[in-house]
Amino acid sequence: MKVALVCDWLTNVGGAERVLKTISDMFPTAPIYTSQYNPKKIDWFKDRDVRVGWLQIFPCGFRRFLGPLRQGYFSHLNLKDYDLIISVTGAEAKSIKQGNAVHLCYCHVPTQYYWGMYDDYLKNPGFGFLDPLARFFLKILIKPLKSADYKAAKRPDEFITISTYSAEQIKKYYNRESTIIFPPVAVENFLKRELSTTKIPEQNEIKSKKNQGLKKEKNKIKTEKSQISSVESSVKSLVKPSERYGFVTTSRHVTWKRLDLAIEACLSLNLPLTIIGEGPETKKLKKLAKKSRLIKFLPLMDQKSLKKYLESAEGFIFPSLEPFGIAPVEALAAGCPVIAYGKGGAVDYVIDGENGVLFGKQSVNSLRLALKKFRTLKFPEEKVKNSALPFSEKHFKAKLKQEILTALKEKKRHETN
Repeated sequence: MKVALVCDWLTNVGGAERVLKTISDMFPTAPIYTSQYNPKKIDWFKDRDVRVGWLQIFPCGFRRFLGPLRQGYFSHLNLKDYDLIISVTGAEAKSIKQGNAVHLCYCHVPTQYYWGMYDDYLKNPGFGFLDPLARFFLKILIKPLKSADYKAAKRPDEFITISTYSAEQIKKYYNRESTIIFPPVAVENFLKRELSTTKIPEQNEIKSKKNQGLKKEKNKIKTEKSQISSVESSVKSLVKPSERYGFVTTSRHVTWKRLDLAIEACLSLNLPLTIIGEGPETKKLKKLAKKSRLIKFLPLMDQKSLKKYLESAEGFIFPSLEPFGIAPVEALAAGCPVIAYGKGGAVDYVIDGENGVLFGKQSVNSLRLALKKFRTLKFPEEKVKNSALPFSEKHFKAKLKQEILTALKEKKRHETN
């Protein structure tokens, strides 16, 4: 059976790329068709057959400008010689021509800048000083782009999606039913607890403890080379498992992640918050933090280092509206309960009062009230960890395999009839 994989782009590391990597591991000889590829930014596919077209001539930084061009590129990409096509997309990759192949579209969400988040993108396109120009062209082109996107959504034989929220969005905007298969999360990397929980000390604490053997312990810490690792693990001091240190959140620093809510809510309640990640909004977020010692900013790190922060945190704050959200599931697997906005993918894994707390509005006050409620509750660590198990890579592969077999049998049945 000839299999092809398709994705929107491969220019950075994110949730969509993790899904594609897991599917590619299931079909390691299948070529991967995409619009742009930067192996320096994402090295997970160096041993795979990645195929790009004429859009590769554009710098990867232009990706956000290329929506209409990507639509044209994928709609002319003819993969009729394959038996099975799996597209992993939240944008234009579903547009491919499939011929007689079975085309399963693993759709994160309908193209957000055309549908669900159009108004948000119009307010803040994210192009800096070019925002007025971006708004102008988006307003002019939105009708034909939406029409082409809707037409493309009719091509796949079946839609698979990542959450209840995404299934509702696909039905609303594409009028298509979809099967929910939660995306793969490497929960196994976060489940196993170290012999002791760790607390992240201040840098001046590290310097002041030279006589306590910390220098020797630092030399023992092994760092993992990772595509998402840009810092070395800090020196850790051991604390009792019952002790937790502040709150943590990790994501790319962009406006719609609403990290501003986490900063303002924690400042108002005098709660420590560690923000792990980077992005175009980093400077604004640091300014919002007012140089407070309560708010710490750290760059992205490998999973081993992140695990230590999650194990030592009181809770993980997830204030954004997302179709799913891998980071909070990683937190649950590490035994860290989650405070999440009660809309979007979070409602599939955060059970209010059991492994975290949901808040109803994307506002500082709503998050403040949720944090106050959270601190009055107790969350058994094993129960929190167990709530992450249904989202493992093992579960994902088994369910996707079954869905593929069912689709192929259905295709064969139609052909024989």
